[in-house]
Amino acid sequence: MAKRVSLYGILVALAFIASYIEVLIPFNFHVPGMKLGLANIVVLIALYTGGARAGITVSVIRIILVGFTFGNPYSAIYGLSGGILSFVVMLLLKKTDFFGIAGVSMAGGVAHNIGQLFCAMVLLKLPAVFSYLSYLMFIGIITGALIGIIVEEVLKRVVKVRTI
Repeated sequence: MAKRVSLYGILVALAFIASYIEVLIPFNFHVPGMKLGLANIVVLIALYTGGARAGITVSVIRIILVGFTFGNPYSAIYGLSGGILSFVVMLLLKKTDFFGIAGVSMAGGVAHNIGQLFCAMVLLKLPAVFSYLSYLMFIGIITGALIGIIVEEVLKRVVKVRTI
C-alpha cells in the first residue's frame, strides 16, 4: 500500500510538472484553453504500468491540482470533463489490444477535446462551440501521436531499468 501511494505521488508530481511546463510554453493554437497535453505522457505511463486505478488516480488528482493552481474552478471542470472521457476511451482501446500506444493516445486526445467541447456547450449554453471540432480533432490526433511515441520510448527504457 505504501509503495502504491508513493508511486502515485511521484506520478502526480511528474504530471503536475508537465502541466506547469506546458503553461510556460508560449504556444498558441488560437483556440481558448487548448494545450499540448504533456501531462498525458504520465497518465499513459501510469495506465500502461500500473493499470486503470493508477491512470485514473493520477489523471483526476493532477487535473484538480492544476485547475486550482493555474486556473480556476471552471478550468478544473473543463479539465475533468475532457480528462475522464479521454481516460475511459484510452482504457477501453487499451483493453482491445488492437491499438498501439500511439493509437490509444490519439483517441484520448480527440476524446479529451470532445469532452471539453461538450462541457463548454452545456455550461455556456452555446452549441456553436462545436465549430471548433474539426480543428480540435486534427490537433488531438497530432499531439496524441507525438505523446504516444514519447510514451512508447519511455516504456522501453522503464522495462530495461526494471530488469537491471
